[in-house]
Amino acid sequence: QVQLVESGGGLVQAGGSLRLSCAASGRTFSGYPMGWFRQAPGKERELLAANRWSGGATYYADSVKGRFTISRDSAKNTLLLQMNSLKPEDTAVYYCAAASTPGGLADNKNYDYWGQGTQVTVSS
Repeated sequence: QVQLVESGGGLVQAGGSLRLSCAASGRTFSGYPMGWFRQAPGKERELLAANRWSGGATYYADSVKGRFTISRDSAKNTLLLQMNSLKPEDTAVYYCAAASTPGGLADNKNYDYWGQGTQVTVSS
């Protein structure tokens, strides 16, 4: 059974940093899309960043480009998201997701495994 478990969320002041981790179990996803999404109250779920393996092609949403960095620790089957220069508008529940088949990084429909989410709150 595939499980994705996020950790690392919390409360941080504007301008601060957080690092999210997503531990995958049940299978490996090397070569398959994995990504980070977020959903704020009253808003649609938004894809922030995705890749297939560390060092390969990467997708970033314009809203986080230059501030967030996605990476993988293949040895630990873990997806990471380093978030710097956080803003109050980054406040949301952050989700890790993975695809069971190869496909476009930015195609939301590709992602069929989801974590439970971790809350990130950025105070002004």
